Amino acid sequence: MGLWPLRLLAAALTPVLALTGCSYAGRHSDAAAHNCRTLAADPGWYGDNRERIDAMITRLGSCGKAESATASAPLALFDWDNTMVRNDVGNATFYWMINNSKIRQPAGGNWSTTSAYLTTEAAAALAAACGGLADPGQPLPTGSNTSCADELVTVYTRHETRSGASAFTGYNRRRIQPGDAWAAQLLAGWTDAEITEFATAARKQNLDATQGSGQTVGSTRQTGWVRYYTQMRDLVGTLQANGFGVRIISASAEPVVRVWATDIGIPADHVMGVRTDHDGDVLTPRLGWCGGEPSMPFNEGKRCRVNEQLFGVQGAAAFQQSPEQRRQVFAAGDSDGDVSFITDATALRLVLNRNQIELMCWAYANADGNWMVNPVFVNPLPMSPPYPCATQGFDEPDGGRAPLRQADGTVLPDQQDRVH
Repeated sequence: MGLWPLRLLAAALTPVLALTGCSYAGRHSDAAAHNCRTLAADPGWYGDNRERIDAMITRLGSCGKAESATASAPLALFDWDNTMVRNDVGNATFYWMINNSKIRQPAGGNWSTTSAYLTTEAAAALAAACGGLADPGQPLPTGSNTSCADELVTVYTRHETRSGASAFTGYNRRRIQPGDAWAAQLLAGWTDAEITEFATAARKQNLDATQGSGQTVGSTRQTGWVRYYTQMRDLVGTLQANGFGVRIISASAEPVVRVWATDIGIPADHVMGVRTDHDGDVLTPRLGWCGGEPSMPFNEGKRCRVNEQLFGVQGAAAFQQSPEQRRQVFAAGDSDGDVSFITDATALRLVLNRNQIELMCWAYANADGNWMVNPVFVNPLPMSPPYPCATQGFDEPDGGRAPLRQADGTVLPDQQDRVH
């Protein structure tokens, strides 16, 4: 995994000096002298996280420096769902499409064509619930037919059928999240412009909804709201104002995330999400490739996409950690699906605490002093039991759990949840 090696305890205890070479106060004075933008004071920032980020921005950013010294913009990468916003925009769009009857009957009525990872049992269950409701290629009446809607929702959210059979199989758990991939694959049959319309409508609905509210999808109750984090909006703007290149790397469908990211000043071509191939101007269920295989931005798949798209690394090497000079300086995320690209960041790594075992094990171990943990900014989670890093900290490709090992092979000890 190319994970960071252990450093001396003294270095871990003095991350600020290691990062900046001087005090936070000195860095803020330098930024103020040049009228450089810094992060707004906000009680949502935990401990000295804001000061540490400002110090990194002052050290690596372009403000107040000669152009020749900052010819190559430092790269900052952000996950989207539950990192830039509270809740999941992929979920929001999927539920909107079901309630508005925008999921199409697959070719030949064969649900196996919608995902290579869908089990025979799941394909049969979907055919039984949705077959005969629409001709192949036509929208299904999921806004009124609760049986079809419920089967879709159950497969998507629980990765099983309503009868309890496993819905997905045959995928690498460190590179594919089959439910998220499937949500993108079910956009098949629509153009990018049409999907933009759907995502825009879903965005409005979820921003207008009362915080904490739910919605009925089929006969199920699902989360019905999304909120931008004001702190992360400010962070993106501050990074951009200081010459950083800011991009999104998300496991939600790329056309969907583009709609949401525009509002915080991130252009469409700076959003990396799940891609599916086109047939003319219409989307298909075929996943795009990375590293020589069907892929999506999930864990090692996020690293692959960044390496391939931004740094030109081709083939299987894109799944491996690149040399330090060819990596992002900053990364932020909240889930185990973010472990690889956050680990790759060379200066600072911001983790929003959603009690994800592998990610929180690395963050709390903080071997090189460059990890920061912050509670999520809206509806923070309560304290988690100790994270079982020494026994279940690593997600195996086959779905098993194993001890989380550091670069030298030693097992990372269990970690207490300290920031919540």
